[in-house]
Amino acid sequence: MVHQQRSEAHLSPSSDTEDIVSVLAPRLAHFAGVARTEHVTRAAQEMQVPQSTLSRAMVRLEQDLGVDLFARRGRTVSLTPAGRTFLGSVERALAEIARAAEEVRADADPATGKVAFGFLHTMGSETVPGLIRAFRADHPRVRFSLVQNYGEAMIERLRAGELDLCLTSPVPDAPDLVARRLDEQKLRLVVPADHRLASRKRVRLAEAADEAFVTLEPGYGMRRITDDLCRQAGFKPRIAFEGEEAETLRGLVAAGLGVALLPPPAVPRPGVAELTVTAPRAAREIGVAWLAGHPDTPPVAAFKRFLLSRRGRLLPD
Repeated sequence: MVHQQRSEAHLSPSSDTEDIVSVLAPRLAHFAGVARTEHVTRAAQEMQVPQSTLSRAMVRLEQDLGVDLFARRGRTVSLTPAGRTFLGSVERALAEIARAAEEVRADADPATGKVAFGFLHTMGSETVPGLIRAFRADHPRVRFSLVQNYGEAMIERLRAGELDLCLTSPVPDAPDLVARRLDEQKLRLVVPADHRLASRKRVRLAEAADEAFVTLEPGYGMRRITDDLCRQAGFKPRIAFEGEEAETLRGLVAAGLGVALLPPPAVPRPGVAELTVTAPRAAREIGVAWLAGHPDTPPVAAFKRFLLSRRGRLLPD
């Protein structure tokens, strides 16, 4: 049996950038300390590492780079021109690492940390501002990074680590996500003010089977819900216009360009009538989702608990 002795990582001239970084990064702070003091013993004392360890690290660093970084005179060292060039970049890199470490610590601070929170466009004018105001009554210094988008895009950003939590509809069902239903929002059939159905309070969706519909684009949760409700009502909607924002659709309806299934507006829109749909039952579930197994910072955990405590009363009356 052949026994191989484990050796420390070493770079070859063909090593790629990723290899260089993984091998050199632990030695950069040691290099900067020696360069600053120009004395191996003092640097070892300041950094609380054995002098022999520091000396070997500097020799290996020079060997890996293939250049002399120091001119040596006993325990005293001075930077070569190559060493001065390297030091400038090392100091900038270490400063950037320190800045990044401070930033992530600040974001995780229980009192002043940050929550990256995504939500649907239709919840941006009233629901989310009210939620954040209520949360900050007990957490006045927690910061928020807010993202408005449609459901699938938010789930993608959640999986990419760009969001901590998101309010979305339909409530997602995926093995890598945790989702909790929070509330339900009734949908209305929105018609022009002079439409044949405008004088009605209630309507069956099948009564709009021959109408042109204006809807959100494919990929939006409301589009999937619209298609499904129309299917339940026995027809496939004839799509006249597709958009990205509910209030734009209301404007198209007011202009007489079609009808739409939409959640209630924050502010009543002139030129349209909003009818209760009696059949099929027209509503959408609103839920909160996050990545399964993803550790929460204290501010994220606090906001998650707050959202879950609002189950059944998430939406304004």
